[in-house]
Amino acid sequence: MQLTVLGLNHKTAPVEIRERFNFTADRIEKILRRLRNYDNIPEAMLLSTCNRTELYMVMENKSEAVAYIKKLVKHVAGEEYDSKYFYNLSGTNCVRHLFRVAASLDSLIIGEGQILNQIKVAYQLARNSGMTDTFMNTLMNRAIAVGKKVRTETRIAYSSVSVSSAAVDLAMDVLGDITNAKIIILGAGKMSELTARHLIDKGASSIIVSNRNFAHAQEMAEKFNGQAIQFSQMNVAAATADIIITSTGAPHYVLTAEGMKPLLTQRVGKKLVIIDIAVPRDVDPALAEMEGITLFNIDDLENLVDVNKSFRSQEAYTAAQIIEEEIVSLKERLRYLTMRPVMVQLHDKMNFLRQKVLKKALIKMPKLTDRERHIIDIMTQRIEHKFLREPMIAMNTAAGTSTEDHYKKMICELFLLDEEGDGFGDENKISDWD
Repeated sequence: MQLTVLGLNHKTAPVEIRERFNFTADRIEKILRRLRNYDNIPEAMLLSTCNRTELYMVMENKSEAVAYIKKLVKHVAGEEYDSKYFYNLSGTNCVRHLFRVAASLDSLIIGEGQILNQIKVAYQLARNSGMTDTFMNTLMNRAIAVGKKVRTETRIAYSSVSVSSAAVDLAMDVLGDITNAKIIILGAGKMSELTARHLIDKGASSIIVSNRNFAHAQEMAEKFNGQAIQFSQMNVAAATADIIITSTGAPHYVLTAEGMKPLLTQRVGKKLVIIDIAVPRDVDPALAEMEGITLFNIDDLENLVDVNKSFRSQEAYTAAQIIEEEIVSLKERLRYLTMRPVMVQLHDKMNFLRQKVLKKALIKMPKLTDRERHIIDIMTQRIEHKFLREPMIAMNTAAGTSTEDHYKKMICELFLLDEEGDGFGDENKISDWD
């Protein structure tokens, strides 16, 4: 078996490609249900954010599973699999990549704090869908722990910018002072709220919030002493806006060239900055060709994320060292677990036989006191432990080596155990540990 990740991110694919593979929680659950019915991929987790979509899988047969996934990509995304946008990492490289993602070293903005929670949500979806077992549970819990450890033991997140703060800085680069700017935020989710907070911190006197759910728009506007408007009135407000920052979850364009064109005649040469930080995109790219409009999408923010780069580079180096140490630790954990099913079965069988013999012996000695019965019980436990000690050491030593299968087969045959302890899960799924 083999652990692998198939994915694309902000480094390998532009936003117009990433948005085609951006999945809501509902779609992720549907994909995982399809995988659950495919025996060749017993465990899987799908992570989908604005900057990456990654499918982590345990594969029985990699070549067959990859062929199946390529067909699945076509089915769920309506797009052919194009290898130039995707990366496919296996074994140790897959683990290292996951740990770097969890530590935010692979993010568009190094040190950003959202990715760890996004991994937790993706992992929970996978668990709820029945697509995780001992191996994936061990791996994902370790990845989450690594992300927390990096943020605790380094200052990777210190003074780092975020997507929302970078969007505000981008608007200020174009317009300068935003104290009296008319600002519209489309969307009322977490990203929109973070953006509003950065705008106020940078001097914006007020903001206008528009959302399809008007109650959510009102709730967010109240937090920042702003104004909420109905979504149907958004285009009217846009006619006099200076800045529009949009981050909705709409599957289609919220601002279209056709809808905005009539409004531009009312602006009399006034600049309009539109920053689209949504994936899928909220804004029709054709708007960038219209006079008076400066349009940015999330990929344009990359030029602004070098704030304190030298400082964070040193912290990133420290974080990378932590990750390598954790990989070694995980190897040891998994190396032991490869033999765990057989070891557990052997221990359980010996304990069952011990108790069976002990019970018969005690029946023949009814006059024993409780203390004497306890002493005999402890004595038989120690005999069992001493008997098992050498086989257990041998199996643990063989775990993860070329002799592992030999020892498993030999122990199963000698002690009449189930074939290789199926049911506990085979942990030897990282085929290229070195």
